[in-house]
Amino acid sequence: MNTLTEHYSCIIIGAGQAGLSMSYCLSQQGIDHILLERNDRVASNWRNERWDSFCLVTPNWQCQLPGMHYAGNDPDGFMVKDQIIDYVESYYRFSQAPVRFNSPVTSATKENGRFKVACGGQHYSAEHLVVATGGYHHPNILPAAKGMPDKVAHIHSRDYRNPQQLPDGEVMVVGTGQSGCQIAEDLHLAGRQVHLCVGNAPRVNRRYRGKDVVNWLEEMSYYETTIDEHPEGKNAPHATNHYVTGRDGGRDINLRIFAQQGMKLYGRIRSSEAGTLRFDRDLLDNLDYADSVAKRITNGIESYIQENGIAAPPDDNIHSDYQPPMMEQLNMNNSNISAVVWATGFKSDYNCLRMDALDEKGAPLQQRGVSPIEGLYFLGLNWMNTWGSGRFFHVGRDAAFLAGVITNRHLRRKSA
Repeated sequence: MNTLTEHYSCIIIGAGQAGLSMSYCLSQQGIDHILLERNDRVASNWRNERWDSFCLVTPNWQCQLPGMHYAGNDPDGFMVKDQIIDYVESYYRFSQAPVRFNSPVTSATKENGRFKVACGGQHYSAEHLVVATGGYHHPNILPAAKGMPDKVAHIHSRDYRNPQQLPDGEVMVVGTGQSGCQIAEDLHLAGRQVHLCVGNAPRVNRRYRGKDVVNWLEEMSYYETTIDEHPEGKNAPHATNHYVTGRDGGRDINLRIFAQQGMKLYGRIRSSEAGTLRFDRDLLDNLDYADSVAKRITNGIESYIQENGIAAPPDDNIHSDYQPPMMEQLNMNNSNISAVVWATGFKSDYNCLRMDALDEKGAPLQQRGVSPIEGLYFLGLNWMNTWGSGRFFHVGRDAAFLAGVITNRHLRRKSA
């Protein structure tokens, strides 16, 4: 076991797309560094924590890792799981990032102006530390699971792969963010009877008047909006993503239409006891809210079209005003539900950081990735600067910004 401390100017924790982007930008500046990755290869989360039919909901042209933007022949398509893995692996080879695999960080401290990082028996030190592990670390399953019958199998969206993986019978999906809606659709298309607990997530149309909504919003400079300019301000990172899909070339996900086709919809779970679920009476309000957000977005696009005299084909989206019945309770003991998929998000875990780097809710304290603790940085967080900060789209921009900050501080330190 090597007990010597290796020193670098910068240590990056995590070798996902954020960490690899940071490595590329530091290499461009000539800053020596190392990446510490807990898994045995890159793209492990994409490979091991996504379902088989998973695909991006953003078009391929938004895959813009620094130095290697998407250059294929389908810019308006949507990468499927294997293509995403290939993109990240190709970027790793392109960037020549110095990654140490199988190196889970157990502690990171700051002493006498230097960060000290431990990975089991191996120790590292640096003047700069970049945490590029994102914010989705541990699956979150609601306490209501404990009140469900023993016969019901439970699986988190992270571990869901396909309908055949689940026992025969009907399936309940809890949560209607992007994962919940897409998994519900996956099961629905496979002919499974789906029971979907609907939250207050917004939705967005895939296309409007002949163009992908993402393309319209890019043309309207929406994606240049920073968190400081966003109407939700600091609450923006906590907002649920709009549900839509890139599957089979991309389409809307409309829960009213699913309900018309036989999917059973409920409000949010209020309680679960002795196998009986009770639901909030918020189903119709949640559906109305999702529709209102989609309408607000297309209204903004329509105003842009009219103001700029743009010739565009008429809207051909399929709309539905269907009002599904509102169920207040469900006795799972007497139902055919054999499994529950919990699409209820993740909890963050920065416990390895042994310093005052987090707020009272456990979220990183940072301004565009720069921590109040000098030399500490975060990268790849949702809405860290723009909508694209936690995505392939703008993570490279944020990495370049942080590389500039690190380089300036590095040069000042050397000249001091």
